[in-house]
Amino acid sequence: MKKTPARNIVPVKTNIMLTTSTHLEGYRITGQLGLVRGITVRSRGLGGNFVGGIMALFGGRNSIYTELCENTREEALQLMIQHAGELGANAIINMRYDANEVMSGITEVLAYGTAVVAEPA
Repeated sequence: MKKTPARNIVPVKTNIMLTTSTHLEGYRITGQLGLVRGITVRSRGLGGNFVGGIMALFGGRNSIYTELCENTREEALQLMIQHAGELGANAIINMRYDANEVMSGITEVLAYGTAVVAEPA
């Protein structure tokens, strides 16, 4: 299944490596630049909520909300990568996502990690 970039978000063209691990296999971390994050807040419009609600009545995969979640995570990820690039990082370690409901129907998604400079070991 091909991932579609979030609407209105141009994927950052970069060589920044990403990992959920605390280290990069085959690399040595030579500098830690600190926390980087990308945050976005999204909601589904009235029409999307209506169709998503109808789909929920029948059970199974809900493509309306799946697309919203995927686009929101992708936007947060791209913003985090952009932040790391601005700091001069070539890698992000210990990358994570977090999500919170700000209010009913409005969700905040945060992508965060540690920006580092790494070189081949």
